[in-house]
Amino acid sequence: MGIPPYLALLKPQHMKYIQLLLYILLLLLWGCSGNNSSSEETPNGKLYIVSTTGMIHDIVSNIGGSYVEAVSLMGPGVDPHLYKATRTDLQELRKADAIFYNGLHLEGKMGEILEKLSKQKPTFPIGEAIPKNRLHSPPDQPNAIDPHVWFDVSLWIKASEYVAAKLTEIDSTHATEYAQALEKYSKELSDLHVWTQLEINHIPEESRVLITAHDAFGYFGKAYGIEVRGLQGISTMSEFGLKDVAELVDFIVERKIKAVFVESSIPTKSLEAVQAGCKQKNHLVQIGGSLYSDAMGEAGTDEGTYIGMVKANVTTIVKALQ
Repeated sequence: MGIPPYLALLKPQHMKYIQLLLYILLLLLWGCSGNNSSSEETPNGKLYIVSTTGMIHDIVSNIGGSYVEAVSLMGPGVDPHLYKATRTDLQELRKADAIFYNGLHLEGKMGEILEKLSKQKPTFPIGEAIPKNRLHSPPDQPNAIDPHVWFDVSLWIKASEYVAAKLTEIDSTHATEYAQALEKYSKELSDLHVWTQLEINHIPEESRVLITAHDAFGYFGKAYGIEVRGLQGISTMSEFGLKDVAELVDFIVERKIKAVFVESSIPTKSLEAVQAGCKQKNHLVQIGGSLYSDAMGEAGTDEGTYIGMVKANVTTIVKALQ
């Protein structure tokens, strides 16, 4: 195809501007076409559901069953507070029929991306499922909301109900199947909630103090009657200093705490410094084990499921503090 006669009359510098404008237009058209998912992109006609964290992914998998293709962006050992979306993540999000994320500022660095996506496709924050009167604020941060709602299993039942409702909204054809899956999963979570309380009751009351790297277990403590202390705040984006370490050391020595706990998604150096500080004051405190806080275990293991993760945490805590 030759150059149209009216374009041939233009000067070379004008042609460059026109070519640039055409290139920009093509980019814009490609971007617009990529905003919407299509049935051709969804494997086997299933809903393509993307979740940010493994805990949410577990709900989607249990409720959606064979009717969804479920993908999680953040795997084992990943800290969602500090996580930055990769190019692959952006492709998955663009491809998704719907997106589920925690909200409550858990996915700190992804917040802007998720907000923009909410204007293009169904994007659901799990935090909406939690009654406001049950949201927890740390004592030292009364204006902040603790995002770690999954550590109260009774609240995670509400999160599951929310996911089932949203899946039904976008796929009413399988409403009955989603309702049946929700009933089954809710029963399993109810049993887990009761089991957790019974296990924590095995710890002597004076020893029911859970000390971790960051303050992720506030909902757990409130739900099951155990005092919780974290070296860092509710977000790992917050920093700690020598004063924080010294105050925690004094607390451990005064209360004669037997064990502290590291977390699978956070470096261990912080609590090792606390352990060393206690030793200098002639109090030996053990590392009671590693807890799953902001991420679950490896896929294909018990700890790679929400129920298995909670059971592993509780077993570790009770064994160390009994």
